[in-house]
Amino acid sequence: MDLRQLKYFARIVECGSLAKASRQLFVAQPSLSQHIAKLETEVGKPLLIRTAKGVTPTASGVALHQHARFMLRQMDQALSIARQEPGSIYGMVSVGLASTTVCAVGAPLMRRVREKFPGIVLNVVEGMSGHLSQMMRQAQLDLAILFGHDVIPDMPSEPLVEEELFVLLPNTSDLIPRHRKTLKCAEVSRLPLILPTGIHGLRRRISAEFEQRNLPLHIVAEIDSLTLLMSCVREGMGVTIKPMSAATLDGQMRKDWRTIAFSDANMKRANYLYSVDPGHLTMAAAAVRTELRETVVELTRSGVWQGVNLL
Repeated sequence: MDLRQLKYFARIVECGSLAKASRQLFVAQPSLSQHIAKLETEVGKPLLIRTAKGVTPTASGVALHQHARFMLRQMDQALSIARQEPGSIYGMVSVGLASTTVCAVGAPLMRRVREKFPGIVLNVVEGMSGHLSQMMRQAQLDLAILFGHDVIPDMPSEPLVEEELFVLLPNTSDLIPRHRKTLKCAEVSRLPLILPTGIHGLRRRISAEFEQRNLPLHIVAEIDSLTLLMSCVREGMGVTIKPMSAATLDGQMRKDWRTIAFSDANMKRANYLYSVDPGHLTMAAAAVRTELRETVVELTRSGVWQGVNLL
């Protein structure tokens, strides 16, 4: 088994098709098939299920893919370390952030890393927390901010901030009287709500709070794209429930949005910084972890990131 075989195998799994992987790798499809056949012979088990629609990994294939991604990332990082000058820090670091977290810390983090570590290539992956946690387990990310201390029990994590959830709507909306600064859950349940789907951790948090009170939610739309969701709210189609960071741009709170707090519910979620095992954390990843933590602290203490408290 060599790294080239693992690289080909990983790309095929991620593409779900030999033909598509062949085009991306610039390797003839028959040659790819031969490499996979050799790999399956060495493993002693089938790794792919081939159908007319493409390929999917077997249970053994899924396990091998997770380890293959880790090994390939380690090789890339080892090469970066070997090429760097003494005393300098180089390499690629992948950081997973939820969409609302990107709104608050994405640009400030990028600027900070670029200024202090020009040799680090920062790869920011934006996604839902469930997808990001899966990527962390599969060694596709070095760091991630996730919502809970036990999301990945076997990975080190540290508390960052606790975010309060608000009812968000544009200043031009008349769905909530302008003099109202807080709302009860019963009042919010009657509003037209635009929320993420049930696979989203934030939606589950909201639903649990209202189910405890036997309050049905008046859902008018379910959208997992933060950009589209906020656009629909801006156009007056409804209101949403989000942390205040959803209404920020480049780390600054936008003045054309209203944030209404809950008066009878502790609507909060904790943010934790997860990282790979310290033994596998590169110098570049360790540097970015420090900068990410300090960025969060600075934004919170300065009041730029509003609606959060340091943990």
